[in-house]
Amino acid sequence: MHPFTLIFLAALALTTLTRLWLAWRHIRHIAAHRDEVPAEFSSRIALSAHQTAADYTSARTRTGMIETLLGAVILLAFTLGGGLEAISQAWERVFEPGGYSQGIALVVSVAVIGAVLDLPLDLYRTFVIEARFGFNRTTLALYLADLAKQAALGALLGMPLLFCVLWLMAMMGEAWWLYVWLTWVAFNLLVVTIYPTLIAPLFNRFTPLEDEPLKLRIERLLARCGFRAQGLFVMDSSRRSSHGNAYFTGFGAAKRIVLFDTLVARLTPPEIEAVLAHELGHYSLRHVWKRMAIIFLVSLGFLWLLGYLIGQDWFYAGLHVHSRSTALALILFFMVAPVFAFLLQPLASLYSRRHEFEADFFASKHAAASDLVQALVKLYQDNAATLTPDPLYSAFYDSHPPAAVRIARLQAMAR
Repeated sequence: MHPFTLIFLAALALTTLTRLWLAWRHIRHIAAHRDEVPAEFSSRIALSAHQTAADYTSARTRTGMIETLLGAVILLAFTLGGGLEAISQAWERVFEPGGYSQGIALVVSVAVIGAVLDLPLDLYRTFVIEARFGFNRTTLALYLADLAKQAALGALLGMPLLFCVLWLMAMMGEAWWLYVWLTWVAFNLLVVTIYPTLIAPLFNRFTPLEDEPLKLRIERLLARCGFRAQGLFVMDSSRRSSHGNAYFTGFGAAKRIVLFDTLVARLTPPEIEAVLAHELGHYSLRHVWKRMAIIFLVSLGFLWLLGYLIGQDWFYAGLHVHSRSTALALILFFMVAPVFAFLLQPLASLYSRRHEFEADFFASKHAAASDLVQALVKLYQDNAATLTPDPLYSAFYDSHPPAAVRIARLQAMAR
């Protein structure tokens, strides 16, 4: 057996078993704390709501375990099982081998096959788990319409980008990875810029905030923070789910604030102000730019590594791929890289949680920390977020601090 095959199998086994073990720990930890609300929440959250959150989180985690196993099987089928090689050879009989048409057809085929294989679990999450716990409001017709729009949008934006990447890989010599990276950065900035006005309205309706007292309160908050937005909008998120949220989107003059209609209906004006103060903290502290900079830096490293691997015979042979093309190398790399990078995930989670603490501190200076606590408790309850995650599982997966830790800090700020 090829040495890289053994390395790949060992990494895949380690990653898969670690993910399953973390999920198993998470489920056991939640079950062990299911029958008692943590003391710091006992006066705010009923035992029945706490148990619902435990059951909801466990159900989602079990589905995630199935997804992990399925993902490993699909990856093996595409690589060592010869799936990629078979698809590549099939398109070589239709288009010129190694040409742009063959490369685009190969990438699109793999993407479509992956999406079709993921579809049953996504349907199960939406129409079984989310429905069982009272969150899903999506009809099958709306779900299919969203799917069609996503596919059309992916083709409209993705295929020109893919052609550009393949052209750069073929024409820019050994430094192609740098040109591809610059193109990738520009593409992401473009999407972020056009998302609020051109992409998001394809899926949801955005209406200006009509609650004048709330609008005035938010405008005063923006003035205190020195933040200018193009507008305050309410999104009809209740068409799909009862989960609540709020976010800022866009850059420069295109910045806008979006409130889920479910959030507006559930929180009081002071609580909404506190939630928005937290989101303003992310912008004022440049968290968005910092995260994008890290993503771009990591992507530069990955593309440089791909630039090295693309010419190495052992990379293809170890994954049982005999054909050679830039498109095939691109697919192989982005399929296999997550297997080796998984154990670095806690670093990303730790960095994100640090930003959340900083945004909470910012919010406590521009709104009442006690109002943010009340808002978070309601959101934890309404979204059935568990209050007792397994610490190790949380360290790997959670971009936000555990509820108890976060609220304890906010209560200290309030005092």
